[in-house]
Amino acid sequence: MTVVEARDVTTVPSEAEGGVLSRPYRALSIGIVSVVLVIAFEATAVGTAMPVAARELGGVALYAFAFSGYFTTSLLGMVLAGQWSDRDGPLVSLASGIGAFAAGLLLSGTADGMWMFILGRAVQGFGGGLVIVALYVVVGRAYPERLRPSIMAAFAAAWVVPSVVGPLAAGAVTEHLGWRWVFLGIPALVGVPLALALPQIRRRASGHAGAGDRAPLDRRRIRLAFAIALGAGLLQYAAQDLRPLSLVPAAAGAALVVPAVRGLLPHGTWRAARGLPSVVLLRGVSAGAFVAAESFVPLMLVTQRGLSPTLAGLSLAAGGGTWALGSWVQARPRVEPYRERLMFLGMLLVAAAVAAAPSVLIPAVPVWTVAVAWAFGCFGMGLVIASTSVLLLHLSAPEEAGTNSAALQISDALSNVLLLAVGGAAFAALGGGAVAHTAAATTSAAQSSHPAAFAVVFLPMAGVALVGAWVTTRLRER
Repeated sequence: MTVVEARDVTTVPSEAEGGVLSRPYRALSIGIVSVVLVIAFEATAVGTAMPVAARELGGVALYAFAFSGYFTTSLLGMVLAGQWSDRDGPLVSLASGIGAFAAGLLLSGTADGMWMFILGRAVQGFGGGLVIVALYVVVGRAYPERLRPSIMAAFAAAWVVPSVVGPLAAGAVTEHLGWRWVFLGIPALVGVPLALALPQIRRRASGHAGAGDRAPLDRRRIRLAFAIALGAGLLQYAAQDLRPLSLVPAAAGAALVVPAVRGLLPHGTWRAARGLPSVVLLRGVSAGAFVAAESFVPLMLVTQRGLSPTLAGLSLAAGGGTWALGSWVQARPRVEPYRERLMFLGMLLVAAAVAAAPSVLIPAVPVWTVAVAWAFGCFGMGLVIASTSVLLLHLSAPEEAGTNSAALQISDALSNVLLLAVGGAAFAALGGGAVAHTAAATTSAAQSSHPAAFAVVFLPMAGVALVGAWVTTRLRER
């Protein structure tokens, strides 16, 4: 049982003429959108502070772990939250997830070494996985069908302001107070959303789905979730530790991930079978290529062009608005017959943006080139990401919607982990530094990143985005 299945088995209260901000839904809507707002602010702020944190902790060689660790544990959190929410309702899952999210931020903010910092990111990712799935359960249970598109649009809009304000605020805090306060300050923001949302969730969306007894947990899916999270972590470590001995964790990780993926994703996903499997694959390809590239943009601008963390974060700020614009464009009824063509265009824009980013490694190229390129890339992502969700529901039978929605999220997160592993390995191999075994070696790696180390991250990811453009030609079933 997973998130979306709850929407067809729950009776929605009948208060309801009016919108998501009408009196019956106002507190709940403000509360859950505020939760998304905090998560969005964290995502944009942490990316700005990360290069400084990695440099001060002597962990530039482990930079990719700080991102992939989050996505790795979120895989486990997503599957557990789907099971937990269907069985007992989303309330406990949401509260536990926010607690873990805040605890991970505190752990990273007080870390005295890079591995402790990465552990904090992993705890935070587990909480994030619990939260995002629980929020979708709340939407399915608490809102009537006619209001669900509006509240989902509000979730997307909640990312726009943090995309602009988050990098600026985090950069200013990092420069004047230190990067730790970026992590330590965010947990204080979660109190108000919880106070607004939890009482309403308890009233409207608590308890298990359906009228019968609680369904038992699907132990097989939970085992697969543990396997895919552990396997992805081993692959990430092997990609960073460039020694022959790293083949051992690489083989163990592959042995865990491959069968888990086969059990959790639709049959034919990895060979781009037409229809639903290609939709799920496209979600992973697009998100993974974009996130893996974006993770290295602030580090490149800080270390290679000497930008401050504030300016480096600002280079990504416009993307929030253009992403929302792309999502709005794909939702227009007039463009529905051309959805696949729009997605093809979107992936071409993503590929062009990622390929253009390392041009700033050439001193004569203006730094603002990255900001312009990323704005176009985010517009393409807005077209593609929203459309994959639309197509997934269109191609799913009602009784399969939950399982297929979970597969979409797993494809997204797993691709982020795997492509960050590939990017991190390339970065380490070409001058970004490998996993250092002494403090002196780590410090040396932090100071010796070669421009080629960044180019070898971005250009392959642009190639992956072009593969995504091809996958868009496989979305329609014959």
